[in-house]
Amino acid sequence: MYRAAIEELDVFLSTHPNITTFQLLLCDSGGVLRGKHLRREEMRALYEHGRALPSSLMGLTLRGEDVEETGLVWDVGDADGIAFPVTGSLRLVPWLTDTAQVQVMLDTEQGGFGRHADPRALLMDVIAELQSDGLHPVMAGELEFYLLEEDEDGRVLPARLTNGRRPQDPGVYGIDELEGAMPFLDALYSACEVQGVPARTAISEYGCGQLEITLEHRSCALQAMDETMLYKRLIKAVAAQQGLIACFMAKPFAGLVGNGFHLHISLADEKGNNLFASDEPEGTPLLRHSIAGLQASLADSMALFCPNANSYRRFQSHSYAPVAPTWGVNNRTVAFRVPLGPPFSRHVEHRICGADANPYLAAAAVLAGMHLGIRQRLDAGPAIVGNGYAQAGQAMSLDWHSALERLAESEWARNMLGARFLDIFLAVKRAEYRQFMGEVGQQDYDWYLHRA
Repeated sequence: MYRAAIEELDVFLSTHPNITTFQLLLCDSGGVLRGKHLRREEMRALYEHGRALPSSLMGLTLRGEDVEETGLVWDVGDADGIAFPVTGSLRLVPWLTDTAQVQVMLDTEQGGFGRHADPRALLMDVIAELQSDGLHPVMAGELEFYLLEEDEDGRVLPARLTNGRRPQDPGVYGIDELEGAMPFLDALYSACEVQGVPARTAISEYGCGQLEITLEHRSCALQAMDETMLYKRLIKAVAAQQGLIACFMAKPFAGLVGNGFHLHISLADEKGNNLFASDEPEGTPLLRHSIAGLQASLADSMALFCPNANSYRRFQSHSYAPVAPTWGVNNRTVAFRVPLGPPFSRHVEHRICGADANPYLAAAAVLAGMHLGIRQRLDAGPAIVGNGYAQAGQAMSLDWHSALERLAESEWARNMLGARFLDIFLAVKRAEYRQFMGEVGQQDYDWYLHRA
């Protein structure tokens, strides 16, 4: 049962008598956290009876606009559904004064929507399907982001380091680059400790001002994605406190590498033993069936892994972003990588998602794809050795509109997501597509003003 007990609130209130404001956080299909601020005296009612939230909240574009085609606005009179707090999600907000936060989930079908519209609930259902076959997913999220700032002309540029210099070179794995970002990193690790987010290794990535901080693997895949979602919010908030911008766009700069969201996955038995563990670097047959399922379901899942127009700018040859459904061992030129490590650590690194993906939807599609391969005992084919870009073969669909249409036609996706969720998601993304394509920006003038 996901709903938190009232005793959890009582302990928190007695431990933190100074907290006066509580943020309710609910993740929509676009990966945006929405909700309300409640006062301290309202919290007991939340835990006992839930809190009404409007149905239209789950049918908004990234910019927060209603999408009537979802059926969640006028068709249901913008009715409310009821949300309840999630067990273990009540925690302090270290970047705000006297404030805490709690995740909530939709519980009933009141107002024409409910559990079927909640991405977190969808992931719960996919995990339950795996567990019914004795498979327990172990996961970790790995997000790349750029640390940026605006100059006096409003241009967004890599943030200056503590030495006053702005990064001009990739500086990949550079210690100087990490030292130059220490005020941000120190504040980030401190905030992570307060919120119980398991931030670990930090590296300077391949882009100027690009960072990556790994999260610990969790035996509960739902917990891992909760922490990924909260971690992303935390990074943005800590950066904003320092006058910076933490950018998770998939491709913020044309001439630099994009931001990926890599998912690390293994499957365990009921005792926690890794079912992918093997002395062979290529892992067990179960691991290879899982990869084959990821290959088979990739085209149907691209709109979930890469949900925005900007997502598809990231995929370029020799950019560390994959361009084909290939797999390999210790190879960063493929989509599905089996990293080096001791036998007990054998797992798959899924390298397709952009950092703009909704973690719950991405994880659900990955796990459902792996389950497909296992149940049908699919064959992944031989592992790629060497340059995967030169051996790409069948390319992935790298067009936003095509990805949305492929998702709409997919029976596998409809079964995995549920027909109602899929209809809502597609309605929102098609509305965003129309809006995006209808805008006239600077690139149009650069290309066509004097040439058309």
